[in-house]
Amino acid sequence: MQLTLSETQTMLQDTANRLLRDRYSFEHRNKVLAGHGESLWNAFAELGLLGIEIGEDYGGAAGSFADVAVVLEAMGRHLVVEPFLSTVVLGAGLIAEGASGEMRASLLRAIAEGHLTVALAHGEARARYVLSHVETRARRTEAGFTIDGAKSMALGANDAKQLIVSARTSGDAADPRGVSLFLVDPKATGVALRPVQMIDDRGAAEITLTNVQVPPSALLGPLDGALPLIERAYDRGAAAVCCEAVGAMVAANETTVEYLKTRVQFGRPIGKFQALQHRMADMAMAEELARSMSFLVASAADETDPAARAEAISAAKVQIAEAGRTVGHGAVQLHGGIGMTMEYVIGHYLRRIVAAEKLFGDVDHHLSRFADNL
Repeated sequence: MQLTLSETQTMLQDTANRLLRDRYSFEHRNKVLAGHGESLWNAFAELGLLGIEIGEDYGGAAGSFADVAVVLEAMGRHLVVEPFLSTVVLGAGLIAEGASGEMRASLLRAIAEGHLTVALAHGEARARYVLSHVETRARRTEAGFTIDGAKSMALGANDAKQLIVSARTSGDAADPRGVSLFLVDPKATGVALRPVQMIDDRGAAEITLTNVQVPPSALLGPLDGALPLIERAYDRGAAAVCCEAVGAMVAANETTVEYLKTRVQFGRPIGKFQALQHRMADMAMAEELARSMSFLVASAADETDPAARAEAISAAKVQIAEAGRTVGHGAVQLHGGIGMTMEYVIGHYLRRIVAAEKLFGDVDHHLSRFADNL
């Protein structure tokens, strides 16, 4: 496990932080959410941030997840709501592994150039975090496949240009075999999306698929054998939100320290009070613990052994979630009443940290998975 950034990673980190610091203020983010602000998606593409892991033949930089991790931390630090995680981490990763030939080349190049956003639609209402539980069905027809079912809380699906939908092509609802992936146009006949806003303001969607027709070329990966691809995608997603949470913790601590220096009570800055200094010290130590675990997930996300990858990522997800509670709750409490307002940024860092803890498996799920691996 590498505990320092390489020259390339330092450059990526500086590039992302500089762009977001200069052009993605909290006020600009609120305008984007309201539909009045310009998205930086094209700027991400121009700087090569969308193609970090995509091969050079498709317009990318052929980097590793560790390279993406430093950008994800910057995204968390600045509370970015654009679909970077759903498209770059989940979508591009699944396409690179599952697609082939011209489909793979065209899709990956479109992502790297900023022309395509993708969302993984896998979770279902009764699945909890059991990835093999898929009730959505895909029946083979003369023209390809017909898909029927429903997907719950698909991150980034609210405005994605393509959906990667899991469906059962054989077996029972919880059978590890028999799950396949399909590329589905969200505007296709029979696809109904209900946009929802997550706790951290990012977009998602509830999806209903009714008699949706897709051609044989829409199959992504092996027929009946897509579960390992989905498991790896979810592990990468868990690693990604861990990195985002670390960025949010860093920003929350910096904002809180500045507030303690400037907020005056009883004739002096409240940062002079020893009890608050002790609380801030606990938050700083929690941030450092989370950062050390983020190095673990950055290296584990590319692990080819599923058991080793699952063990490392589950351990890090639990530790980072615990650290996030210490930092997030402490930051809001040290800010007092202003920390509870929607107009002030500190509460939004807590919301990003809470979302990171729930996405791709909560603490209970990852504790159980870690124990099972032992």
